[in-house]
Order: sequence, then C-alpha cells, then structure tokens
Amino acid sequence: MEMKFRRIVTGSGPDGRSRVADDALVQPGPLGIFDFWLTEKAPAPLSGPDLLPGRPTRLEPPPGGSVFRYFLIPPQDPSLAPEAAERAAQEAFAAVGAAHCRVDTRLNPMMHTTRTVDYVVVLRGEVTLLLDDGRVTLKPFDAVVQRGTNHYWINEGKEPALLLGVLLDAEAPQK
Repeated sequence: MEMKFRRIVTGSGPDGRSRVADDALVQPGPLGIFDFWLTEKAPAPLSGPDLLPGRPTRLEPPPGGSVFRYFLIPPQDPSLAPEAAERAAQEAFAAVGAAHCRVDTRLNPMMHTTRTVDYVVVLRGEVTLLLDDGRVTLKPFDAVVQRGTNHYWINEGKEPALLLGVLLDAEAPQK
C-alpha cells in the first residue's frame, strides 16, 4: 500500500503577513521514515531554510535539535530466520546512521536505544512496544513518551501501522 503524505510549511512574508512557504509531498526514507521537519537547536528559529533537502535520513535528530516524522511499522515476518533478521537489522540501522543505537538486542535484533525524548502517537493499526521488562499493546491515538530506553515496535497485524514521532535530542543520564 503506497502512502503519500503532504507537508505544508508556513512563513511570514516581507510584509509580516502569514503565508504558505512550502507545500510538497514528503518522500520516504529508510526504515519507513517520512521526515517532515528538522531543527538543529532549541529554541528553534521561526524562519530560515528547510534543513531536510539533501540530508540523509537519520534515526536521531542532530545534537540540540529535533525531528518530526511519521514512521511505518510493517507486519512482522515470522518466517524470517534469526540470522536473516540480524542481518536486516544491521543494514537498517546502518542506513540511518544508527548502528551505535543497537546496544542490547537479546530480545529482538531491532531493539535500540536513542539519546532522545520521543513523543509517539499511534495513528493507524496496532503495535506492541517491546521493552527489556515487558510489552505494551498500543492502538490508534495511544501515546508514548519514550525516554531513551531500549525498545522496539512490533506489528503482529496484517497491515502496516502508522505512527507519528517527534524526537528531541536529550542529555544522557548521569551515572
């Protein structure tokens, strides 16, 4: 099923009046990621260029920044051999510059930890949030505040699940 997502960006003209600065379809990246906007610092500037064109898709936002995206979770393939699943996970995380995020994959080769606070909302479908100690089933409009913990999203259904995520760069906890 092909999905198309439209992004409208507003801005102010020289006269100070609000207007549409950009209206375009968002192109998919690796891991089913559709990035809508990216910032490089907080507080974020209210004007300036679109920072996404020409940049590779990355799992994590830039240091001090944020990323706003949709992401698709395809149905799990139970026939995938463990070696093939591990190879696919390695390739997927390498494709988004996140090989370093795979710190403990004992429960699932796609488990990962990012140094971010993520606001995630399930928009369509059903997913299971897999954590080191437990699982949570999520349905449309359930929201998760993911705070830099090891996790993975599992889709045990037959259709792709669609989630919205806003990822904010965060400080690692003091040990």
